[in-house]
Amino acid sequence: MAASRLLLRLSGRLESVSFTQSVCGLLGAEQGLGPWYAHCRFERGQLVLASSSFPGASERLPIQRPPFCPFAALDRQPGVSSTELLTNRGVDLSVAAILQSSDQTVLLTRRTCTLRTYPNVWVPPGGHMELDEEILECGLRELREECGLQLAQNQFSCVLLGLWEAAYPPRLSWGPPKYHHLILYVLVISQESQQQLQARIQVNPNEVSAFMWLGPDVAAAAAAATEEGTKTPTLLSQDLPPSLCATELKDDGGTRALALPLSTLMRATPPTAEDKERVSDGTKFALRLWLQHLGR
Repeated sequence: MAASRLLLRLSGRLESVSFTQSVCGLLGAEQGLGPWYAHCRFERGQLVLASSSFPGASERLPIQRPPFCPFAALDRQPGVSSTELLTNRGVDLSVAAILQSSDQTVLLTRRTCTLRTYPNVWVPPGGHMELDEEILECGLRELREECGLQLAQNQFSCVLLGLWEAAYPPRLSWGPPKYHHLILYVLVISQESQQQLQARIQVNPNEVSAFMWLGPDVAAAAAAATEEGTKTPTLLSQDLPPSLCATELKDDGGTRALALPLSTLMRATPPTAEDKERVSDGTKFALRLWLQHLGR
């Protein structure tokens, strides 16, 4: 069932993508460093992608993967850990909602340390797309389920930003991948301010342990930290605060203020399996797309 939810139009034919195949690779990602662009059609619970336009395609979106993507490595070295991979599965579809307040800040949440994938990592609210669910419908559901935010229908607009190919574990050096997702980032632009939205947030403690809002300057600094951990000096030389104000859940269900070091947002994905607090690579990609949208 999972394999049939993502189809690629290759040489004019629709083909499903297996768990071990790189979506970006099938779309021609070996040419250059990306991001690349995919023409998309989503209907009846299926996402169809192609590197060139095709009948029914309604979007052309940037698509990216990290340079250390396990499935890219498997493409180059087909024998690597092949016996340990779940070859009978397909690629799952997920949606992440970049919630923008009227004063141009975006919401990030820290995943609890008990989750099976990406524990302790900062991401936008998001999760698996259910059968027959629309992209925006999924994003709004995840906002509601993870953060308790119900957005009035006439109080927001939305834009599809891009696609990210994600694996967990994220590096082969951590072990063979057990999860393979294609994440659709949707920008949800609220007419409410950060203060108004903050007052209504009630996070799900089973999934979220903290949350914070990023303005464009801090988002640009976080997005500029590459996978290798290098940074763009011009962005980091701005008068940025040494720490950010976040909200953390307490054991008794209440909340407290958390001073989050700015350096936490700059951490790269480590070469060995560690649950260090950081911003996911897909989130950094989404932040770059958000900043480009603001610039337009």
